[in-house]
Amino acid sequence: MGAHRILGRSVSTKLAYVIEPRFSGGTSAAVAAELQAAAGLGEVVVHARTSRMFGDSRHVAPVLRQVLNALRIPLIWDAPEISADLVIFHNPAFLKFQNALDARILARSLVVVTHENFLRPGGDEGFDVSACLGQIDASTLALRKFIAPISPYNRSTVNNWLSGHRLARHWIVLEDDWFNICNTEIRTTRASPQDRRGRHSRPGFEKFPSPEELDDCFPEHALANVILGADALLDAEVIRPHWKMLPFDAVSVEEFFDMIDFFVYFTTPTWRESFGRVIAEALAAGKVVLTDTDTGQTFGDAVITCRPPDVDDIISDLIAHPRRYVEQVAKAKPILERYSAQSFRKKLTGFLATEIAEAQ
Repeated sequence: MGAHRILGRSVSTKLAYVIEPRFSGGTSAAVAAELQAAAGLGEVVVHARTSRMFGDSRHVAPVLRQVLNALRIPLIWDAPEISADLVIFHNPAFLKFQNALDARILARSLVVVTHENFLRPGGDEGFDVSACLGQIDASTLALRKFIAPISPYNRSTVNNWLSGHRLARHWIVLEDDWFNICNTEIRTTRASPQDRRGRHSRPGFEKFPSPEELDDCFPEHALANVILGADALLDAEVIRPHWKMLPFDAVSVEEFFDMIDFFVYFTTPTWRESFGRVIAEALAAGKVVLTDTDTGQTFGDAVITCRPPDVDDIISDLIAHPRRYVEQVAKAKPILERYSAQSFRKKLTGFLATEIAEAQ
């Protein structure tokens, strides 16, 4: 699928990625994994854009730099024109502090991947969606322009936002999610789990529920409560002797998962994960995950959805019935395989074939 034919000649398919390469979290990790999956499907280049979100430095997230170097993919900064058969624009929210993209995009097809939810719980905008999509729309000449949600919950926010805006007529929402690629190798789980609980995330305030809900999730009687990314709690001098609070990146993710058997993840009520990469990591580590219903949509029955006050009873039951714990962990495999690199490559191959056929 690296080439198509025009007038009897084989022509290489050109794929251009447009990214803000300085995101430190899931966006850069998702793009890095996607580039590896897309390798060989055509001629791939990556266009980096400086934005007011991060300033003028030309730093590149380490996970992204490593993949670019390994695949020998060129990184082009702030080109005035971006031209390819398929242009894939990741996370338009990075444009929210500026008024123009300052580039012209020429493509057969444009795909805008929505890493951030368009709406927050309650209906408020997650960012200035009109301004960000409008900049891209005004800068692009393409046969078709797509919006690509990354999860069921993310899709619901995209569709709900589009239903109330005239800008919707410029865009086609892809039927299948443009998911984050996940690790599908599940580590061996404990046959007899202990009451060892934990959570990890970036230290942003939106990632954490209220102190009362944290107390529900991580009580004194638990054998261990490990919170990685607890910078804000540490800065606020929150005192919980029964919590092991670690700054972000204080230990590796692998070390963190060795400390727990249950991954308990809730956020502030006014914010939701758009995909939930931390949950995918916990599932691949062989842990039982407890989270809210919205976030759990992405992972189906591989996670247990509940409210913070329900956490204690659920964990107590699984400890008392270790077979149920093992069975719950086993539910992750088919879900993670759905989000594998092979699945994504198959999806992208099919999309390219369809778009080339439409254009000929």
